[in-house]
Amino acid sequence: MNNSKILIVEDDAAIRNLIGTALETESYKYHVAVNGSQAIIEASTRQPDIILLDLGLPDMDGVAVIQKIRSWSKVPIIVITARSEDKDKIEALDAGADDYLTKPFSTIELLARIRSTCRRISYLKEAVNQESSVFVNGTLKVDYSLQCAYIGGEELHLTPTEYKILYLLSQNVGRVLTHAYLTKEIWGSTFESDIASLRVHVATLRKKIEKLSKCETSIKTHIGVGYCMIKQEEDVR
Repeated sequence: MNNSKILIVEDDAAIRNLIGTALETESYKYHVAVNGSQAIIEASTRQPDIILLDLGLPDMDGVAVIQKIRSWSKVPIIVITARSEDKDKIEALDAGADDYLTKPFSTIELLARIRSTCRRISYLKEAVNQESSVFVNGTLKVDYSLQCAYIGGEELHLTPTEYKILYLLSQNVGRVLTHAYLTKEIWGSTFESDIASLRVHVATLRKKIEKLSKCETSIKTHIGVGYCMIKQEEDVR
């Protein structure tokens, strides 16, 4: 039986019932909210493990809901919306959404994304329990307390900016970090020139990792959006 609690935020009754039925088939516990204000209240009182959020809500935009929740919670948010433009996806991800699914969607894909999110939550909890100051992903090890990184025990000689990028990606395994989010965290701005610089730093970081690991880095590019660190299930060395 699935123990994860899910909050469905959707004003369309038909879609809300469709999602609820799909969750019931997998024995998920869930609650519903029909607008943004109710969603914020339910998120704070129910403390769900995952939020499924529509952006087109009757009382406020879903992006505003994400921003409100992100001010006090890191709960995974999967956006489910009819908005399919890249700018809408980037805006939601920048606000703090973890995933993005466009309507019409299949319940099979939705459940797969929920399972993936649950696995990521489980992994992060295990990592915190094992050693909160050290991150390990395959042959990559990041020691946050010493602010250094290693591949197979050999130190990666990183610039402060390269380490910051690696730190941000490792703190958000499986989550796409947009160009705007990364540049703002690193340089405090989101100018086009900052994004160009980011691409250069990421390329250099990748080369350093690949030189020592002798294989493809776990840092993946989402063209036009940003970067994501993929969880490595096992040590490939």
